[in-house]
Amino acid sequence: MKAYLVDRYKNPLRAGEVAEPEVGDHDVLIEIHAAGVNLLDAKIQDGEFKQILPYHLPLVPGNDLAGVVLRVGSAVRRFKPGDEVYARPDKGRIGTFAERIAISEDDLAIKPGSLTMIEAASVPLVALTAWQALVERADLKPGQKVLIHAGSGGVGTMAIQLAKHLGATVATTTGTANVEWVSALGADLVIDYKKQDFESLISDYDLVLDTKGGETLRRSLRVLRPGGQVIGIAGPPDPEFAKEIGANPIVGLAMALLSAGAKCRAKRHHVTYSFLFMRANGMQLQEITALIDAGVIKPVVDRVFPFAATKEALAYVESGRVRGKVVVTMK
Repeated sequence: MKAYLVDRYKNPLRAGEVAEPEVGDHDVLIEIHAAGVNLLDAKIQDGEFKQILPYHLPLVPGNDLAGVVLRVGSAVRRFKPGDEVYARPDKGRIGTFAERIAISEDDLAIKPGSLTMIEAASVPLVALTAWQALVERADLKPGQKVLIHAGSGGVGTMAIQLAKHLGATVATTTGTANVEWVSALGADLVIDYKKQDFESLISDYDLVLDTKGGETLRRSLRVLRPGGQVIGIAGPPDPEFAKEIGANPIVGLAMALLSAGAKCRAKRHHVTYSFLFMRANGMQLQEITALIDAGVIKPVVDRVFPFAATKEALAYVESGRVRGKVVVTMK
């Protein structure tokens, strides 16, 4: 079948042929109609995660899909051929830049009936990231205040909508060109990072969802109330994450050293920092489906590329100009 491959880290994607997926007893074989394109795909291509995600090359990247079930394993009970589905495959079984994929039944959900395949393919990774940060880890409550960095990005657009649904007061950062557009997503305060300093505008917040890392993370620690927390998806990874993925002691030590500065600074401000690397979860995706079909959350698709232009789609994502998500379509 046709696919795009990473032959060597830091090399461009290559179009080629790969073997048909093997379908285990608990697996579902899916014909992919559309695939979301994420900055994570570019980082994997560049080898940024090779210490914590030791993929074997050549590798088919891609972390979002929407499609139709072709065949199910003997132990699968929740899906059948013909079902329209969407998913973020488990981190060890990525590969949605291809015509077909086999993934675990546990990572899969029925596609929202209100969405097209293209719209559905834009949802899983960013929606699960927002859900696992705001609902699962932060347990965000009505009346709490949250700062979401990069509100025009894929995670940001989802997190703003979800946080408002949960009853939070939402501030977000974005560039000048996106201020009015991001405001329309429901944010209570939109901060133009090119003209305004978020530290001078907000204080005593309960939560920061940091999508940038670096200096943005350091400054974010100062806008929280005592007991508040920063959840970072851009790093640095921490020892808790090392335990979560079962990293070897050397990698665990490296993560402890990488996050030591952020942890110490957070402690001085009487707040906490933790790293989140979202994981596949079909049951959480099912809950997100209900919110989408109820009109609570709407996906934001910036541009759609044909499968033959997957390399161009990834380059556009890397440009940093994307509003919401980019999708490639096979159909």
